[in-house]
Amino acid sequence: MTDVPIKVENIVASATLGKSIELPKVALTLEGVEYNSEKFPGLVYKLKEPKTAALIFGSGKLVGTGAKTTEDSIKSLNIIVDKMRALDADIPQEFEITIQNIVASANLEKTLNLEAVALDLENTEYEPEQFPGLVYRLEDPKVVLLLFGSGKVVCTGAKNIDNAQLGVEKTKERLGELDLI
Repeated sequence: MTDVPIKVENIVASATLGKSIELPKVALTLEGVEYNSEKFPGLVYKLKEPKTAALIFGSGKLVGTGAKTTEDSIKSLNIIVDKMRALDADIPQEFEITIQNIVASANLEKTLNLEAVALDLENTEYEPEQFPGLVYRLEDPKVVLLLFGSGKVVCTGAKNIDNAQLGVEKTKERLGELDLI
């Protein structure tokens, strides 16, 4: 395998608390919360450390975003739920956090002829009038890569960092097999 360094740009995680949340009460009590029920059905809570944001919904579902590590993603949701628990002791101590999506970037260090890639590489979509990148879907790992003529790559859809890394490496390897890089 090739060794292409990746940079994690964003991690999205979700949690389900198993009970409904009184959003107006949370909005009034927690500092730094944005809540406008007429514009959005949840509230936005931004943390400074780790620098993340969470969407909190009345159903008890949370979506955390902005973390660069899975540890920070999990830590930020735990911090937010702990603060919410101070307002509502019925929020369970145990709840599941699931990593939904990891977005990572990489540089293949070579320019790509995206028209040639679109013709030779399987599972691609390329419509330069609509979007300057080529969309490449891998089955294993199940990720989507955006390839740009500059050689820059964005990998999305990974559930863990190893899969993002593997997706980028398999893509570079396949491009090499087809003499496209």
